[in-house]
Amino acid sequence: MNFQVIKTLKRGDTSWILRLRRIGEAEIGIGITVVLAAASLTSQPPGADLRADRVSLATIADRMQPKVPLMQTPPLSSLSPSTRDEWKKAHPPGTSAYQAYIPGQFYQPSSPGDIAWSEYNHHWAGLVILVVGVLAVMARFRRFSWAKHWPLAFSGLAVFLLLRADPENWPLGPDGFWESFTAADVTQHRIFVLLILIFAVFEWGVQTGRLKSSKAALVFPGVCALGGALLLTHTHAIANVKEEVLAEMSHLPLALFAVIAGWARWLELRYPRPKNRFAAPVWPVCFALIGIVLLLYREA
Repeated sequence: MNFQVIKTLKRGDTSWILRLRRIGEAEIGIGITVVLAAASLTSQPPGADLRADRVSLATIADRMQPKVPLMQTPPLSSLSPSTRDEWKKAHPPGTSAYQAYIPGQFYQPSSPGDIAWSEYNHHWAGLVILVVGVLAVMARFRRFSWAKHWPLAFSGLAVFLLLRADPENWPLGPDGFWESFTAADVTQHRIFVLLILIFAVFEWGVQTGRLKSSKAALVFPGVCALGGALLLTHTHAIANVKEEVLAEMSHLPLALFAVIAGWARWLELRYPRPKNRFAAPVWPVCFALIGIVLLLYREA
């Protein structure tokens, strides 16, 4: 596409200059995401060195087999105890060992309750995002003008994730709010919650006309692209490499759809009208696909 644009410019037609710039913006953003993904991949050991923890095709096929989404939450009492809390109980305050806890240093296999809790969270998040994708399409028609409030669904999703994403931490678990930030995966979850809230507030203002600034409209694609890039680098406990690989297999399509949605929306806003119509239907479809992937999410 860029080659054809440059050929057009050589013929003296300058109408494509702005289009080339906008496409270049998206390409640079996607390129940065690719670099982050490469950094994440190279931080993992080569497959040849993981003979004991190598994931077989049969395991992958079994994990990818669709099942009915879990919509009923397991009780909090069914979850495994917090490893940090167990460490504190075993090492009294005032001792050097009390302060020596390192998140992730002990591998604790997920119990059936842990797995059900995580799947429940993913499935409900998927349902919300699937509905958001449908509402975003409906909002384009005047008869469904009420659907333009679809970004508010993300504020509820953010609260849901803050409460349930890490049940061993505040407010459901014994681990304090601030000390939970020493765990990388918990910190990433909190960053995702913050990004979702920012997205919800700004995009709701844009969709309802409360925010007229063109810069405010760019918060949506920026958050989507950044969230997708962060998801590509999202880490889990490294003690069980096999489970980490299986988790990454489900996160990869989510991250790709988020990146595509973000830069499609960017082009819809920045590309010269009316040529920007090609990008308009892309991001709602990506949202719906993210919802479907989450509804099919499994950990066992």
